Amino acid sequence: MSTSPRFRSTAVEQAEAVLVEQYPRLVRLAYLTLPDSLGRHGRVLLAHRAVQRALPRRGGAAGPGGPEGSGGALAEVRVRVLRGCLAPAGRTGAALARAGWPPVPPFVWGLRLWPPAGGIEEVARMLAGEPAPVRAAFVLHRVDGLPEETAARLLGAAGAPADAMARALALGVGETLLRELRRPEFDASVVSTRPTDLLRRRRRVRAGWAAAAALAVVAGALAVVGPARPHASRPVAVGVLDPARLERVPAQAWADTARVDFTAWPARGGRTSDRALLGRALGAWSSASPPHAPAPPQPTPGPPAVGRATPGSNASGPHAAGWTALGSAALVPHAADRATPGPATPGRAALVSDASGPHAVGRAGLGSAALVPAVVGRDAPGAADPGRAALGSAALIPAAVGRAGSGAESLGSGGRRGVAAVGGGVVVRAAPGVDTDPPRRAPQLLYAGDSDGRAVVLLLDGDRVVRYAEAVTGRGARELDFARTDEAGVTTAAALTLVRSPDGGRARYLLAPWIAAAGTRDLLRAGEDAKPLALAADGVTAPVEVPRSAGACAAWPALEVTSSARIVEKHSFVLADLGTLTPVHLTYTPLPDGPGAAAARQPREATGAAARAAWADTACRLPEMRGMRDGGVRAVNIWEFASSELPDGGGRAVWSCTRTSSWAGPGDVLVRLSPAAGPPQDVARAPDTAACGRFGQHLLAGTRWRSPAGRWYLLAAGSREVTGITASGAVRAEARGRTLAAPAGPEAAAVELTGRLASGGRVTALDGGGGGRD
Repeated sequence: MSTSPRFRSTAVEQAEAVLVEQYPRLVRLAYLTLPDSLGRHGRVLLAHRAVQRALPRRGGAAGPGGPEGSGGALAEVRVRVLRGCLAPAGRTGAALARAGWPPVPPFVWGLRLWPPAGGIEEVARMLAGEPAPVRAAFVLHRVDGLPEETAARLLGAAGAPADAMARALALGVGETLLRELRRPEFDASVVSTRPTDLLRRRRRVRAGWAAAAALAVVAGALAVVGPARPHASRPVAVGVLDPARLERVPAQAWADTARVDFTAWPARGGRTSDRALLGRALGAWSSASPPHAPAPPQPTPGPPAVGRATPGSNASGPHAAGWTALGSAALVPHAADRATPGPATPGRAALVSDASGPHAVGRAGLGSAALVPAVVGRDAPGAADPGRAALGSAALIPAAVGRAGSGAESLGSGGRRGVAAVGGGVVVRAAPGVDTDPPRRAPQLLYAGDSDGRAVVLLLDGDRVVRYAEAVTGRGARELDFARTDEAGVTTAAALTLVRSPDGGRARYLLAPWIAAAGTRDLLRAGEDAKPLALAADGVTAPVEVPRSAGACAAWPALEVTSSARIVEKHSFVLADLGTLTPVHLTYTPLPDGPGAAAARQPREATGAAARAAWADTACRLPEMRGMRDGGVRAVNIWEFASSELPDGGGRAVWSCTRTSSWAGPGDVLVRLSPAAGPPQDVARAPDTAACGRFGQHLLAGTRWRSPAGRWYLLAAGSREVTGITASGAVRAEARGRTLAAPAGPEAAAVELTGRLASGGRVTALDGGGGGRD
């Protein structure tokens, strides 16, 4: 039986009313379902378009929530939103993928849009690695609160796979964040806006009119003389990579803006007018990531080397000395202190991992290989050159630890980062998650000058900073470094590493224009004040000792800088060098009770006496934090969340949580117990977690501890909102307050800890697995 037009019209009106009333929730569903590869601006626009196009048409067939369905108008609108955000499966999906799925977002002139920090963006980052149907199932069931069966029915109507709900149920996201998203005052349709570059936009309008006039003249000429002969088209990036078009910010712009970050840096250095140097830097950048081309022909097969894998495969297990073919590059095991061809260390060569400290046998971390061009098809049948491989377009060969080539001062010395040499002898290093593609618009010039025998150029392109370096005299390797800088601020945009000494033991930094003074101090010596550091007029520091990546931890140099009073009064902060282009901001959060108590979610600068003491015990653990795989370290905070009296006269101990936050958002945490006497004791570790951060305020941790009398105890402590702790399993105990101490046997056995919160909720102990959630 068909539905009358009058009934259909009423159904459309009901759908419109539901869409307007539930608009924020529908936008949230669309935003979290769309691919994260679109970027925040594109996802916001496409999410709003998907919701607005979900209104049924008059006279259209009723969907699963229509008058003959069981879900009502809201269910039908949800299905339409999901269909607009999910790529169809089967042959249709493959055709759309070839046509460029997902669709291009609507064009917005003069504005960039993104969701406010936290909330929906935090969930989007947590779900970034999951397929779109799984993300949609998570939102429907966990965020919108639909029953599992209802959510599964809507997903099925939208064409999602049947296992999407099961996979969504296995995702672990803290209830605290979900409660934030469900609050009535939270509106997912609210976005932050910021204008694009106004001066650049004005120039583009003028250039557009000039181009239109030129086109009219050319069209008139063609009409008279006829069509011109075919000719080669110029590359699209030629105009963008013109040194004359580089953006330059006025010297005092930082003092007259509310956006104090890298975009406020003026162009400094003695060679900002050297078009030849700037042209070489931009040219090296354009060649660092060549355009995508059809798959190159495979080399003529020869005798397989030991441990060789087929192109595109991932050979696992112990590798003997030999080649591992990965698509268009050949990976050679790392040789510890030489780059000459020869027997390689048996083991595994890791292309995308970070090996901090001494390299493990056979493992090559980022910074242990160089990518050099190889001619396609150069290998003769059966030939096996020990130093080269012709697989597609490039071959990866060993590079010396701590140097990028003859005479090159490697920014990533010590094997801390990836090294790849592209055409022309350019060594390229990129932090994980940062692409090396040429810019889409003219970048901003931050610095161009000479320092310690190297000509250095620093450029800003959106959310990344690029460093180019070459030898001032003579021949040597050129270098390109890419670092992530999205949402940088006064502290995280305060310095960039300019150049390092050949042995990696000293470095010069370019400080932000709002830095009025700088000094150095040893983090291991809490009682010593900072020593003044000389600054040149262009903001370049004198050579500074940097932490050593190997050997005993006898000192840990750090920068202590002071902001200008024009930005903020009496503001000093500490930066640590972890071997990357951007130094790391160190902070400290004191105990929640006592004279140094601080409000929740308020890290302080690591300049006070208590902060210095805390960092003196923790600084030597910073090398463990260099290997964050998701974009590099942005900041490290020590949060002293509890203190307790130890049994048998053990004195007072402090519980702390050190959180390493990455530029991408996730962080790794380390919980430690520091007794009054003796070294600190590691309690728990957890990777990729929100614990000890803004969205992980509730914390509970426990460990076994041996008292001075030789007796074993179970110790536990919680953060400020914990009002009671219960232990079950091998040890059964209960205590009011934020700490617990109970006798335990000498043998380690499974114990479960649960904390009661002042709000009535519960939190489990952080254990590196599923614990630490409330």
